[in-house]
Amino acid sequence: MKVNAIDLFCGVGGLTSGIQKAGINVLAGFDFEESCRFAYEVNNQSKFIHKDIKEIKDNEITLLYPSDTDVKVLIGCAPCQPFSAYSHRYKESEVRKEKMDLLDYFGKQVKLVQPDIVSMENVPQLASEEVFNRFIELLNSEGYFVNWKIAFAPAYGIPQTRKRLLLLASKYGEINFIEELNQSDYPTVRDAISHLPKLKAGEIDTTDLLHRAKKLSPLNLARIKSSRPGGTWKDWDPILLPECYKKKSGKSYGSVYGRLEWDKPSSTITTQFTGYGNGRFGHPVQDRALTLREGAILQSFPRDYEFIENREKFSSQKIAMQIGNAVPPRLGEIIGISIKKHLKKEGNKVMSYNKVK
Repeated sequence: MKVNAIDLFCGVGGLTSGIQKAGINVLAGFDFEESCRFAYEVNNQSKFIHKDIKEIKDNEITLLYPSDTDVKVLIGCAPCQPFSAYSHRYKESEVRKEKMDLLDYFGKQVKLVQPDIVSMENVPQLASEEVFNRFIELLNSEGYFVNWKIAFAPAYGIPQTRKRLLLLASKYGEINFIEELNQSDYPTVRDAISHLPKLKAGEIDTTDLLHRAKKLSPLNLARIKSSRPGGTWKDWDPILLPECYKKKSGKSYGSVYGRLEWDKPSSTITTQFTGYGNGRFGHPVQDRALTLREGAILQSFPRDYEFIENREKFSSQKIAMQIGNAVPPRLGEIIGISIKKHLKKEGNKVMSYNKVK
């Protein structure tokens, strides 16, 4: 059974990487951000196609599948910023309006390509949006069996408290996700990054340019030294507090300037995880923020995943955005394993369906 997939909104290849680890071949990925090409292609040996989904021609994706493909899979994660909790505070923002329809374009390609399996990943807030209802209705009208859930990342082996909406749809029959882990088996920060070389703020590991810690000002160095794992800025001497935290309105920001805890999953890795003041991104015991490599590993990227094409000239900020925006590869693997388990169960239907095509 030859199973081939195409990844829409592929980024640096988190979803593709996981799907391929599960044993499903990904032919190509589409993304409008050209800077993702290097990481996507060098790590996955799949073709990167630099194109906005709105500009994809009607038959372009269909022609990418080889003629001997038994099962066509279409996967993707539309940029989640329009649906995030932060964006919901600004429902009428122009950026949000601009990107809200990307899932409709995903649906358009589903209708054109008629893949046998569809998978979509996004933030939980998408479930309350009308565009998600339209996507579900389209899948139902095209004859798919649809299953979706809000997944807690540690329950699928990812060492961070990220929640994601996962969707699977199949032409062959009911499709399910594999079982979750018991809470006692959730991976921790210690499991993920305790083996990495120790660094001080401002230092770089000479063997891995991604393992680099941002410098800290004397004030922020004093703050992190006064922070305990899992604690807050309320543990500090009042002299260390920013003026805004002395006000009543600042008291709700409990996780800012926080340290992670060794024996729990990390907080959600955002695009700003290398900044100590941007969330609970302080190392559990070392007086610094997370490095790019630590963030990538907490996102479940393999230790040797490459992000740097030019060692002499690269942007740490851009790589942090690529890592923070990525689908955790382990979630891709979970999706891939679930698809393969489904295809094994529905083997006879798959072959019968192919005869009718």
